[in-house]
Amino acid sequence: MKKGKIIDLIFKITTTVFALTVVVIVILMIYNMIKQSMPAFNKFGLKFLTDTIWDPLAEKFGALPFIYGTIVSSMIALFIAVPFSLGAVLFLSEIAPEWIKEPVSFLIELLAAIPSIIYGLWGIFVLIPILRNYVEPFLAKYFGYLPFFKGEFYGCGMLAGGIILSIMIVPTISSISKDVFNSVPQTQREAALAIGATKWETIKLAVLNYSKTGVLGAIILGLGRALGETMAVTMVIGNCPKISISLFEPSYTIASVIANEFTEATSDLYISVLVEIGLILFIITIILNVCARLLVWSVSGKLKGKVIE
Repeated sequence: MKKGKIIDLIFKITTTVFALTVVVIVILMIYNMIKQSMPAFNKFGLKFLTDTIWDPLAEKFGALPFIYGTIVSSMIALFIAVPFSLGAVLFLSEIAPEWIKEPVSFLIELLAAIPSIIYGLWGIFVLIPILRNYVEPFLAKYFGYLPFFKGEFYGCGMLAGGIILSIMIVPTISSISKDVFNSVPQTQREAALAIGATKWETIKLAVLNYSKTGVLGAIILGLGRALGETMAVTMVIGNCPKISISLFEPSYTIASVIANEFTEATSDLYISVLVEIGLILFIITIILNVCARLLVWSVSGKLKGKVIE
């Protein structure tokens, strides 16, 4: 066998092993979590997903408050982060002069390099006092007729958790969206301008319409980080296992309860319950990514062959 073919064969085998290793690791993770969570599942069954009581001393466990806190805080983060991220990136890629693009882009990307614990400390000493003294009283005064803005002004709570998450996922959504917008062919913009489109119409038709799939992927990746974020959220969300529609009230997330209580788990059942909660987060992430992939395929199919009208 020639030397070139031998090298190609070795390269093929090596890359195949690397790819299969990733698959094996995921399978082992799922198997281990299922195995470790079986004692909790056997005792509580599917009722574990709907119970709201969390009392380790009495060995009564319900995961619903943590599922609720994880989903709601992540949705708040997306609600805040998506318009800010896309607005900033559209400004940088389509409107901003050259001298400001690089510094602002660098600062946005720098947010991704800040450790989670630093966000948590900033949340405790800066964000929470601002929310407690200014933002929450304002929301209660002018929007108190809505159930989302009722209750005491703790500062730490669901709103604080959502805001800190939104700041943390802005660089993820922004950096990916920027690359997507920059990949739009210049001819798309020129074609829109040639038929008399305004700047906004050009951005809408030639940029946003062309890059829907990539932007959707960026948003999903941002949501994935929000769902799994631990330390910063733990420090500001209040860590109270209850369900409340008010954003002022303390809450809890799946990642936070695992981080807070795993070292305090003194019984096999307690450990099994925490592993099962981790499995739930894993399943939520898988479902999210499957739905995202289906959406991407759907959008890609609709955009195939589409031209500016």
